[in-house]
Amino acid sequence: MAFSWDVVYGGKTPPPGQVVRPGERLSWPRTIGLGAQHVVAMFGATFVFPVIMGLNPNVAIMFSGVATIMFLLIVNGKVPSYLGTSASFVAAVGAIRAQGGDSSDVTGAILVSGLLLAAVGVFVHYAGAELVHRVLPPAVTGAVVMLIGFNLAPVVAGIYWPQDQYVALLTMTAVILMAVLLKGFWSRIAIFLGLIFGYVISWVFDLVFGPITAFSPADGKETVHDRISWAAVKTADWIGLPDGTKIVGGKEVPGFHAPTFSLAFILLVVPSVIALIAENTGHVKAVAEMTKDDLDPYLGRALLGDGLGTTVASAFGGSPTTTYAENIGVMAATRVYSTAAYYVAAIVAILFGLCPKFGAIINATPGGVLGGITVVLYGMIGLLGAKIWIENRVDFANPINLVPLAAGIVAGIGGVQMKFTDDFSVGGIALGTIVTVVGYHLVRSLAPAYMREALKPGHSFDDGTVIAVGRTGEHGALGEGVEEGLEGRGDDVPPAPRQDHDSPQPRP
Repeated sequence: MAFSWDVVYGGKTPPPGQVVRPGERLSWPRTIGLGAQHVVAMFGATFVFPVIMGLNPNVAIMFSGVATIMFLLIVNGKVPSYLGTSASFVAAVGAIRAQGGDSSDVTGAILVSGLLLAAVGVFVHYAGAELVHRVLPPAVTGAVVMLIGFNLAPVVAGIYWPQDQYVALLTMTAVILMAVLLKGFWSRIAIFLGLIFGYVISWVFDLVFGPITAFSPADGKETVHDRISWAAVKTADWIGLPDGTKIVGGKEVPGFHAPTFSLAFILLVVPSVIALIAENTGHVKAVAEMTKDDLDPYLGRALLGDGLGTTVASAFGGSPTTTYAENIGVMAATRVYSTAAYYVAAIVAILFGLCPKFGAIINATPGGVLGGITVVLYGMIGLLGAKIWIENRVDFANPINLVPLAAGIVAGIGGVQMKFTDDFSVGGIALGTIVTVVGYHLVRSLAPAYMREALKPGHSFDDGTVIAVGRTGEHGALGEGVEEGLEGRGDDVPPAPRQDHDSPQPRP
């Protein structure tokens, strides 16, 4: 049952080699302490991403708690997880705002994506988890995640970094150093620590150098202003619900609001659903590996829970949700997978959402600080796509993998547009995703049998064609080995066995 846990090990820390399973718990004081660790682990990103997307961080963290409780109920307590704010939507949200959309347009598009993810979850629950791997193999998933991350590069260069380049540079450097040099848990919250560092540096710069003359993202002009303004912090209440969205001085101040819907904006956001499917699938697989449970029957429920969590959060002006790798790290470190700790974390998050003053402090984060954080963060999102390829040994010697993915990534990152009418066009992430997914399955269905065979586990593609730019042989990249291959191999010759493949396998 969702609210029933067996107390194990006398309620004390599990002995070496033992774990606390999802349906078990330690004593309540220890469980509350573990819940607090989960809050700290997800806290930084769950607050930073709404700020980057222009949404209210108090609303976001409040509904992250609500979404987590919904998720745990839907999976019947079998999949321990915290649903924090997803980074996968940041690029699409930036595109919406660049086209004049406001927060209502943003949350409307996200709400539709949440419903789509929930529908995928229902379908996967009845069709089986293998469906996800067939429709979205690692080659496709990695490409979509990559173009989502790298599509954000112009946001850093055009909006955040110019606001205070020196604070941005120092913050970026601090994040890089902390992520690499700090150990364990502290390394996992390097983004949050970078936020604090940048905040302090901005305060010091205000004291030492005074106001800054810098680019203002509101009107694109240079203005003179303090790096940190706590005017809104001073007037915010300690306890209460966040205010509704309002316009102050011609600028939108986000809060609770109802969504509005635009087809053009929805198409920008929908590709992010693929990233959420990949994140949830990876989370379920990781937890299954750690707990030694077969959680494939719960993958559909996990997708449904995340989709409904995103839907409910965005209906009130909150941010999209996803399962958090930071919290997997806490579970791995403590060997405690009890869902009781996640209920505690969710309740604490809801209480944080009821402190408007704290949210005002986060909203006052200087643009230069966000510039330093996002230049690292967006690059990491993009490289997660490459990580998916590497872990699943995607073979780019095979044109089925190489060509449609190459086209989709460049279309997405380069902002290629397909204009159908004066009022409707598809481009950027949306077009890149369409090219990647449709192109991959199209060429796979039309390709020669030996190319399709090479996608199976234990096989590889090796016909020596020049377009396989990633190949290297004993004669070097595209050297004599290619010439020999061109002369000596016909289309009817099957490929030699190798372990590179295009289907997911457990990590060693």
